[in-house]
Amino acid sequence: MSTTAEHPAAAASEAPTDDRTDDRDRASDRLDAALRADVRLLGELLGRVLVEAGGSDLLDDVERLRALTIDAYEGGADDAFARAEALVDGFTTERAEQVAKAFTVYFHLANLAEEHHRVRVLRERASGPEAIDDSLAAAVERLTDEVGDDEARRRLRGLRFHPVFTAHPTEARRRAVASAIRRVSDLLGAREGAALGALPTAELDRRLLEEVDTLWRTSPIRTTRPTPQDEVRTAMSIFDQTVFQVVPRVYRLLDDWLLGDRAGLDAAQAPAFVRYGSWIGGDRDGNPFVTAQVTEEAAAIQAEHVLRGLEAAATRIGRTLTQDSAQTPPDAALEALAARQAELAPEVASRIGIRAPHEPHRRVLLVIAARIAATRTGDARLAYPVPEALVDDLRIVQASLRAGGAARSANGELQHLIWQVETFGFHLAELEVRQHSKVHRQALEEIRAGGERSEMTVEVLEVFRAIKRLQQRYGVRAARRYIVSFTQSAEDLGNVFALAAAAFDDPAEVPVLDVIPLFETFADLDASTGILDGLIALPQVQARLAETGRSLEVMLGYSDSSKDVGPVSASLALNLAQRRIADWAEVNDIELTLFHGRGGALGRGGGPANEAVLAQPPGSVDGRFKLTEQGEVIFARYGDQQIAVRHLEQMAAATLVASSPSNEARNRQAASDFAELGTRLDRTSRARFFELVKADGFAPWYAQVTPMEEVGQLALGSRPARRGLSVESLEDLRAIPWVFSWTQARINLTGWFGLGSALAEVGDEAALHDAYERWPLFTAMIDNVEMSLAKTDERIARRYLELGDRDDLAQLVLDELALTREWVVRVAGRGGMLEGRPVLRRTVRLRSPYVDALSLLQLRALRTVRAAVEPSPDDPDRRLLLLTVNGVAAGLQNTG
Repeated sequence: MSTTAEHPAAAASEAPTDDRTDDRDRASDRLDAALRADVRLLGELLGRVLVEAGGSDLLDDVERLRALTIDAYEGGADDAFARAEALVDGFTTERAEQVAKAFTVYFHLANLAEEHHRVRVLRERASGPEAIDDSLAAAVERLTDEVGDDEARRRLRGLRFHPVFTAHPTEARRRAVASAIRRVSDLLGAREGAALGALPTAELDRRLLEEVDTLWRTSPIRTTRPTPQDEVRTAMSIFDQTVFQVVPRVYRLLDDWLLGDRAGLDAAQAPAFVRYGSWIGGDRDGNPFVTAQVTEEAAAIQAEHVLRGLEAAATRIGRTLTQDSAQTPPDAALEALAARQAELAPEVASRIGIRAPHEPHRRVLLVIAARIAATRTGDARLAYPVPEALVDDLRIVQASLRAGGAARSANGELQHLIWQVETFGFHLAELEVRQHSKVHRQALEEIRAGGERSEMTVEVLEVFRAIKRLQQRYGVRAARRYIVSFTQSAEDLGNVFALAAAAFDDPAEVPVLDVIPLFETFADLDASTGILDGLIALPQVQARLAETGRSLEVMLGYSDSSKDVGPVSASLALNLAQRRIADWAEVNDIELTLFHGRGGALGRGGGPANEAVLAQPPGSVDGRFKLTEQGEVIFARYGDQQIAVRHLEQMAAATLVASSPSNEARNRQAASDFAELGTRLDRTSRARFFELVKADGFAPWYAQVTPMEEVGQLALGSRPARRGLSVESLEDLRAIPWVFSWTQARINLTGWFGLGSALAEVGDEAALHDAYERWPLFTAMIDNVEMSLAKTDERIARRYLELGDRDDLAQLVLDELALTREWVVRVAGRGGMLEGRPVLRRTVRLRSPYVDALSLLQLRALRTVRAAVEPSPDDPDRRLLLLTVNGVAAGLQNTG
């Protein structure tokens, strides 16, 4: 915007310095200056684009609104907020839309500058001499100190971090917008390297202007909902750009530390501990567009991408294995493999042999690449039957290179390829099927009743046949997990096996199934261990436990439990359920993996994920952690390779440390010491939450005071926002729009409501502060609520609450907000909100006025749309409303 504007990202990490500043402070200052320069540049470019596109009057209007909202936020002129509202109300609809787009584009640019800066900081830290406390190396070192080297290595071999990508519609940006942002980011990086001989700065600035102009002219609103196949392809862009490359880099970081000076000479010791899952194309709970055919198409798209990646890597590495047989002779196993290849694929082996007659390792690996290509195209004659067969061949090449003295080639890029096959197989990410227990019950009732089967039941049975075909094509790992939403009894889980049997005439054709209960509501969490007793009594589960070493997975839902009993009670109930399930697993000799259905927003179990891992109850992690990653979270964590490496390393390190004796002892002691406090917090917070959501008329009032219905109209994802259509009840409303709409209204109620009353009821500030210091679960709760409150704006929230006709409910919300603010600060022992986190405080303070501008524009549009007798889908005010939804989501950096 204005070249003199104070940009949030630019000032977010400013810090005073003095003559005693040490080397680290000087490095920080240098990095901060680079961030400020990036934002200043992008602001200038956006200002130029605004003038070119809409004239200087457009930039003037943007600057006037910006100045007023900053003045109002900082407590300047008393009437600044009123004047900002008046300015917004005076805009024509066209001008309001232009201004909303300007602020939205600004946030996209500020966000990418911050991401670019995070990468810059990570590189600086990686090149420095200081060890990073939450690195994998530090985690192994800590474990070694506590349990000894042998036990630490054993635990490392069993480590598993399992992210699961979902298509939950929480990414408000269009793919075209995200692509434009990525191009700007790439150019910004190139500009930083211009001094090293890249393109001239002037040329890069011209291209940056071109891309910022494109971003400005690209509509941020999707006109049609994406199909499930579109969602799969969007996820594939993340896989191609980052995931495939960064996973072996993470393993290498650990391996280099483990081997020290012998890195590259000795065989790799780091295990392939990451596994990816995906619900995209497999999650059919409430999504009629995900069919058995779609699931198979999703698997085919994934396989195409990973096999192309493996083929390209094998070809690239094969061409580098130019070791002459005279100096690096092949061993007997390699010669035998070459003979088998010549018999299996004589034409391919002969063609490659002509080009490399004295380079046996190169010949063999290039034939391996050809067989990977055949696996992708479905050439049964040459295709590898399973990924393990490919790994076997690669290890033969590796062992021969070692035997021939070429240890560095054996343990270098070839090891990366082995790690990639072990991690991704031929399927990339395991497709997990999810369906609602009610659908299973209805389908089974139909089948048992006989007669004609409905379309729903036919489709339910076809899903099991699709799973079977996927296992035959890509291996059992490709699709074996079947998740049952709203599991309320062991019968709900047994129904899956009954339906699978009904789908096949021959029982031997039934696919391998690991049926996973998903406990979502408070009642289901409470009943979980009893349901699990029934699960392991099922003969199919007993047989599967015998095959897997008694491993079992249980999923916990954060979203619906929070909507069910409020954020405080949900957090406590989930923690208690985990403790009970972990104890149950120990009694029943079960190797338990808890699957955490966490969202990006705080109201859906979000917050710093690695800190959440460390706060888990004793025995509930045990070196295995699985969680969902979705929407804007996927792009935030995997949009850049350096950030993705950092995320994977942090999470793996936390998964190791969570089960360390010291961490488990701390959590165990805290759970005992603060059990009574937890009971009081649960009781009071839940009562307060029920006072609001169970009040007569709450659901329609909630629809009035938030853009809930309008959020449902956004084409964010293929899945509908509701299981039903009524606004008279919250039962059918999905958790994502529940969180999203409160966030848009700047109230963030789902992240904090009920906590203030609970803390006030306890009343003992010293005891609460003690809990904050010693109880990791409570610490994380207070810190997350503090972040949620920091993004809450009471002045804006009041405007939204005024849209409703229930002053009693509005006052209830405002009273609880004030009480929660007061007690969170007191419990944390601080003088004010975010006092202990100065960088975050500055970021929120500097971003908030810009978000305020978009909120005022949204309120204007919301009032107009609500006042219309027959609102039209093409109404320009409705378009303005949807534009501001995108803008506020970009400004707050989370949605649902």
